[in-house]
Amino acid sequence: MPDLQTLRYGLRGSVTKWFERPAVSVLLALRFTPDAATITGLLIALVAAYFVSEGEFLIGGILVLVGSVFDLLDGGIARATGRVSKRGALTDSVFDRVSEIAVLAGLGMYFTSGVDASQTGVLLAFAAIGGSLMVSYVRARAEGLGAKGTAGFLTRPERVAITVVCLVLGYPMLALWILGIGTPLSAAWRFVDAWRAIDSE
Repeated sequence: MPDLQTLRYGLRGSVTKWFERPAVSVLLALRFTPDAATITGLLIALVAAYFVSEGEFLIGGILVLVGSVFDLLDGGIARATGRVSKRGALTDSVFDRVSEIAVLAGLGMYFTSGVDASQTGVLLAFAAIGGSLMVSYVRARAEGLGAKGTAGFLTRPERVAITVVCLVLGYPMLALWILGIGTPLSAAWRFVDAWRAIDSE
């Protein structure tokens, strides 16, 4: 029976074949550069965060989806144009984190006041942000020590999918419960897996 990592990479391979490559061709025809795609994705995420903070979850969810598409395609554009660089990779990774933090912060802001004010919602938003950062940090630190650090069940694509679906369906608190609990657990899983993989010298 295939494990989680095998299923994840198989799905990503299908996305690359059937969506990423054709979409990259369209953006190249529109003269998008890798940096332009990265910046566009960030700007869309910031707008999405505003709508989410105002309780406009359908619009916010759609914008999160659109912004994540640009986040997905910037690497493909870089490879197709021979513009792969360390600076581009750094910018992409940092902007991805900022985009995710912005949307989660928008959710937290929504639950700070109004008829739907919820201390639990705010705390879950903080937990989701912290968990998201730890998932990325554990991987970066593990790779620096010679381990893969890719284990876990709520990596960025899964988190984006959960956020989009819950927002579009109008269940923002459900998104926060899943991400606020699941993301820290995913970071812990990744840590344990990396810890076991690292030589104990």
